[in-house]
Amino acid sequence: MRLIKLPSDTHFRFMKFWKAGFFVSTGLSVLSIVLFFVVGLNYGIDFQGGTLVEIQTKDGPANIAEMRSEIGELNLGDVQIQQFGAPDTVLIRVVRQPGGEDAQQRAVQLMRDMFADTVDFRRVEVVGPRVSGELAQAGIIAVVVALLAIMVYIWLRFEWQFAVGAVITTLHDVLLTIGIFAVTQLEFNLSTIAAVLTIVGYSLNDTVVVYDRLRENLRRYKKMAMPEMIDLSINQMLSRTLMTSITTLIALGALFVFGGEVIRSFTFAMIWGVLIGTYSSIFVAAPLLIWFGLRPSSPDDSAAGTAEPAAAAS
Repeated sequence: MRLIKLPSDTHFRFMKFWKAGFFVSTGLSVLSIVLFFVVGLNYGIDFQGGTLVEIQTKDGPANIAEMRSEIGELNLGDVQIQQFGAPDTVLIRVVRQPGGEDAQQRAVQLMRDMFADTVDFRRVEVVGPRVSGELAQAGIIAVVVALLAIMVYIWLRFEWQFAVGAVITTLHDVLLTIGIFAVTQLEFNLSTIAAVLTIVGYSLNDTVVVYDRLRENLRRYKKMAMPEMIDLSINQMLSRTLMTSITTLIALGALFVFGGEVIRSFTFAMIWGVLIGTYSSIFVAAPLLIWFGLRPSSPDDSAAGTAEPAAAAS
């Protein structure tokens, strides 16, 4: 069986559109921030606190409308009821009850008494306000620390322009991930935080691959214009970047379709992160170096030759 081989000698002029890409990326980032504060995220039980109950009906598909009416009579406050994968499986989220841990357990017992033997209780999770607050704080700290560590690492390995560019690119990917969750209102929980941190690593990998090749070309082609050199570097690594992204998306697509509802928000965040990370490594990370005024004549240039490739300008 012959494998599909991506072309390795492309000559796309990506930097011809760097201003348009920069404008679109900035606009989407600002829009994501606005959506976060105006629309908000659909926080899961991990961050809101309260009770999550997964049940499975014994006599066929669940009647969501009837369940909503019956649970409403218990006066438990805000209750969200939705089908969870199979037609006979239902996920119930109950807002945190006033009165501490005992109040949460009473809410669960009320539902057990109401459904009696008509359903199986497959999962019951109770998260208190202190735990949910600590989880939210830990998630924010994890993302911030990751971004700071990235800046230090890239700064030591490359130059300050690369470090700041990598952090801004990664922050762009995180913001757009938050924005898409605000639009879709998919549940934002601890697994989503894990996905965001994974996206940070994936985005950084794509960005560093391009930056590393660009650094080599900076030493090799000292007279080449910066946009042309960036185009050359991206085209040289394009086949590798696309192959990595495609194979990752195939695996994530299978998880999204067959993995079930429990990991759906995680896999969705990962799919979005791979797509946006591939885009940002080309139309955000590279143009930022032009914006910061990076030039081929850097202090650590070696005398590695000044000839420019004939195909670089094509």
